[in-house]
Amino acid sequence: MDEREKLRKFRELDDAFSQALRELEQPDNALDIPTGPPVRSLEALDEEERLREREAAFERRLQSLMQDYAQPAESVSHLLETLKSLGRIA
Repeated sequence: MDEREKLRKFRELDDAFSQALRELEQPDNALDIPTGPPVRSLEALDEEERLREREAAFERRLQSLMQDYAQPAESVSHLLETLKSLGRIA
């Protein structure tokens, strides 16, 4: 690239940057700035992690109880459906 081409590209970039700054300075300007997904707080992420850990612990405990009492998954599922229908669990 020769020096003239470099200078032209630099001016184009400088003009585009200046225009973007002017647009940002306008208080009533509603720019269409692309953003990513909403950022979750560390507390929300920690809460999700705790929930996943509790679910995993429950699953392990349930599997252990099913094995200890020789109950197949179908039987436990039927029991849970019955308890739900009676309003005993949510």
